[in-house]
Amino acid sequence: MLLDLLAPARRAALLIGLWLAGCAAPPTEPAPPAQDLKPRFAALRAGQGGRLYRIEAIDSAVRIYVFRAGRAARLGHNHVLAAPRFEAWLLWPDTLAEARFELRLRLADLQLDDPALRAATGGGFAGPLSAEAVAATRANMLGERGLDATRHPELGLRLLALAGEPPKLAARIEIALAGRRHALSLPLTLSEQDGSLRIDGAFVLRHSDLGLQPFSVAGGLLAVQDELVIEFSLLARPL
Repeated sequence: MLLDLLAPARRAALLIGLWLAGCAAPPTEPAPPAQDLKPRFAALRAGQGGRLYRIEAIDSAVRIYVFRAGRAARLGHNHVLAAPRFEAWLLWPDTLAEARFELRLRLADLQLDDPALRAATGGGFAGPLSAEAVAATRANMLGERGLDATRHPELGLRLLALAGEPPKLAARIEIALAGRRHALSLPLTLSEQDGSLRIDGAFVLRHSDLGLQPFSVAGGLLAVQDELVIEFSLLARPL
């Protein structure tokens, strides 16, 4: 899904080939915009009670870590993505099993390889990337060979089941991405901050879980690992 750095001449040839392949593909129609989540969650609260929270993106953090692979992986780069904008709501009723949560983010809003974020992550992510490399990576990530963001512009996440007892919870969630859905389990840590809730967690998602093929070039010489790491810290404020 991502294009890493080869020698300049070879990289240029690969970029031209990918661009020509994209030009040859038939145009796709964009998906219609999804409806806002707020009216549905307001209706849920009216029907079953509980406290309604809005997740504040500005006070939250969502990070996605993508890893290089292939025989020439040392020539490539790891990548870090952030989600500065999204919509998410939480309904917290008296019974834990009745909790409801949903998050939507537009793939076009994902921030890729911010230099400050790469430096803060450190290790194999620390080095800055050129604007050319970031643009090529973004084009491949969102293009038809990747997430196909024209036809499937959003990533969705919703809570299927919740167990445990605060501050430690076990969640079953469903991820909707690129026209496919995948359910998985993950641990959560819930804490209260001046009437708001902080939800922290992390999980591993594989391209293959969603029927996607990790991006590769030159017969796998440079590629992306199947595994992604997703970390989040969400701040939920009551309405």
